[in-house]
Amino acid sequence: MSGNPDNLLYSNSHEWARIEGDVATVGITHFAQEALCDITYVELPQVGDSVAQHSEFGSIESVKAASDLLSPVDGEVIEVNSALENTPELCNSAPYADGWLIRVKLSGQPEGLMDAAAYEEFCATQSH
Repeated sequence: MSGNPDNLLYSNSHEWARIEGDVATVGITHFAQEALCDITYVELPQVGDSVAQHSEFGSIESVKAASDLLSPVDGEVIEVNSALENTPELCNSAPYADGWLIRVKLSGQPEGLMDAAAYEEFCATQSH
């Protein structure tokens, strides 16, 4: 498979969350960026916006499709990855590193997310 990092949690809409204390860094998974192909545009919320688990917080466009971004966590956006304005392809080249999307101050612990092993099993049942 794609070697999804073990220190992340994954949603069934192919976003990931790295929980560090009361802050979550959120991005799209390798599976998602591979399905989208060449990402050309990312629309993100503003700092201070609230996000709700399983609710739309932005969108991502590629040469193949446009997709909604769904938050894996509840909380307040405290940072957005402004580098994606000029280099959205970071979501392709480094989805778990420089291609992160937002950082969220958590209002509670997320529920129903998968660990890496469960997410890889889930992806095996999905088609691109």
